[in-house]
Parts: sequence; C-alpha cells; structure tokens
Amino acid sequence: MFRKPHRWLGALALLGTMAQAHVTLEYPVATAGQSYKATFKIAHGCGSSPTRVVEVEIPAGVRGAKPMPKPGWQLEVHRETLAQPYISHGRSITEDTTRIRWTARTESDQLASQHYDEFVLVATLPRQVGRLYWPVRQICLQGRLDWTERPGPGQNWHDLASPAAELELMPAATGAHSHP
Repeated sequence: MFRKPHRWLGALALLGTMAQAHVTLEYPVATAGQSYKATFKIAHGCGSSPTRVVEVEIPAGVRGAKPMPKPGWQLEVHRETLAQPYISHGRSITEDTTRIRWTARTESDQLASQHYDEFVLVATLPRQVGRLYWPVRQICLQGRLDWTERPGPGQNWHDLASPAAELELMPAATGAHSHP
C-alpha cells in the first residue's frame, strides 16, 4: 500500500536534484516591462572545485541592472554605450549595464561545491512578452561551467546540457505602473 507513494517521492526527489544541476532563477515568471529582482541560484561548483566567479550577462532589452553586493565578493559592473538611448525618470540614459561579475575576495570566500548560494540583481524587464535568457558563467578554482545555451526551434530548455537561466515574461495587467 505504501510502495507507490514511496516510489513517487523518490522520483520527485530525483527531479529536484536534476533541476538544481543548472543555474536557475528563484522566480522564473515575471511581468513584462516591470522591475524584477533576479535571484540566480548556484547549487554546486565544478565537480568538487569551489566557485570563485559568477558572471551574469544582461539580456538585450533589460535596463538599469544593479547588483546586490555580497560580503566577501568583489563586484564588477560592465557598462556599454547604447545604440539607442532611452529616457528614465526624465533623464536620457546613454549607457547601461551589460554584465555583472561577482569575484570571491579570498579562498575562504569561495562557494564550496557542497554549498548553495544566491547572486542577486534588480533591473527593469523588456515590455515584450515571451522567454528571456540570462547567460551565466560560473568560474571555479579548477574548471568552469558556462550556462549559456538557449533552446532552438522545437527544443525544450530542460533538454539542454548547459542552459542559460530562463525567465518567462507575462503581459502586464491593464493600468499597471512600469518603469521604462
């Protein structure tokens, strides 16, 4: 009588372990055109090697990305001049963040492979609904994992070996306030 639920729980635990094998977002669904807190979940290192760098590439159309500092980690924010400036809060924005990099300051600050951590930024999402992919590079003391693959036509994100973190953008509710 208890064997079927036990098998089901085992399968569920296996799926949970497989889902944690990739860098994922805490909240994989958001409203297009709104402010979003992107929390990247890092569940392991490169084999047994600790993570010393986490680098997030900001997808096209995402604006005003700002990282959350982490104790023991140095921040590097890479900005580039925009081909098409935009207006935000009455100011013309001519350059924006394209990449954010967290680097462990010391060996003891590195993320041990058997531990879990989160790396956070906030930004304004594009207004277009659909799927948005956040490439993440995880550089370890020995080796690296590039979570940069995007599914092609007819391909499922879960079938990729090294998928970029996926965010589904949903339509905004009528009358919702947004920040360009």
